[in-house]
Amino acid sequence: MMNPAEFANIANCEANFWWFRGMRGIMFALLDPVAAKRCLQRVLEAGAGTGHFSKTLAERYGWKMFPLDLGWEGLDFARGYGLSRLAQADIRALPYRDAAFDALVSMDVIVHLPRGEEDAPMREFARVLEPGGLLALRVSALDILRSRHSEFAHERQRFTRSRLIELARRHGFTVHRCTYANSLLLPVALAKFRLWEPLTRQPATSGVQPAPPWLDSALGLPLSAEAKWIGAGMNFPLGQSVVLIGEKTPT
Repeated sequence: MMNPAEFANIANCEANFWWFRGMRGIMFALLDPVAAKRCLQRVLEAGAGTGHFSKTLAERYGWKMFPLDLGWEGLDFARGYGLSRLAQADIRALPYRDAAFDALVSMDVIVHLPRGEEDAPMREFARVLEPGGLLALRVSALDILRSRHSEFAHERQRFTRSRLIELARRHGFTVHRCTYANSLLLPVALAKFRLWEPLTRQPATSGVQPAPPWLDSALGLPLSAEAKWIGAGMNFPLGQSVVLIGEKTPT
């Protein structure tokens, strides 16, 4: 489970903070073509946190969102956004019938489970999706990028692109797209996480803190460029996140 103290940090920043803003743009670049072709009605967000992304998806696509999270701290913020159909539950035991949804999104959630326990939520994702149902999944990438923020947020594992694809396929998903993202800032991240933080012996702390406007803008530009690149059908060979778009293979 994510550190409950992080929910307040996220709620304070996620509307405008460069990372959230940029990663939403990348997800929109992947989801817009799907939303234009498919009529999706019931969409589960498995690990919704504060509910802000569910709110955004409902506003952008008109989807009927079902936000679920293990932490009541996040759901309290979701209620403040006016979201309904909230559920407090573990993604390893979803409280829904089989084939209840025609799409499921899960952003940076299964990384909070110890390595080896990621099969349980993927099994549940496949169970609650109807055949042909959409899966949109994002996870933290590459063990070398584990940081003080990772420790603070209680991140337990990170993925490679190949491991995420294999996980999805193992549970009956056809993978249509899988790419690294937050890639252009990778040299900055490596310098910060592998050099600066060890040298300064910084304690585990949240990286979700407001930045000066000039810095926020500068850090957001690479992610905006990535959204255009990914939206044009191109992938990145490495990055700080992995994003997967797939569907439950009809049987």
